[in-house]
Amino acid sequence: MTIEECYNQLKGDYSDAKSRLGSDSLIEQFIMMFPRDKTMETLRKAVAEGNIEESFRAAHTLKGLAANLSFTKLAQASSNLTEQLRPLKQKADPEMVAEIEALYKLVMETLESYKNKG
Repeated sequence: MTIEECYNQLKGDYSDAKSRLGSDSLIEQFIMMFPRDKTMETLRKAVAEGNIEESFRAAHTLKGLAANLSFTKLAQASSNLTEQLRPLKQKADPEMVAEIEALYKLVMETLESYKNKG
């Protein structure tokens, strides 16, 4: 699997990542750091506890991470949740969280496959 195929599979924007980071080796370096990030765990915990402020912060952080790596669909889903939570008055929408979970899983599985060149 090439880096471009990886981006296609995880519903990202390879050309945007390439324009931002400049080379496939730099893209690879940064995307392979993503699985070590704990933001998704923080989001899950905050949502489970009904902590609106922490849910907002985690969704906003995940949005930024995904956007900087051009993980387009994950960035958009995280942005949607961020905006839903922004007033800090209501808990996270379960359907939005489920969409993020599905896209996050897709990204993680794709990155694992890429790492193993499968």
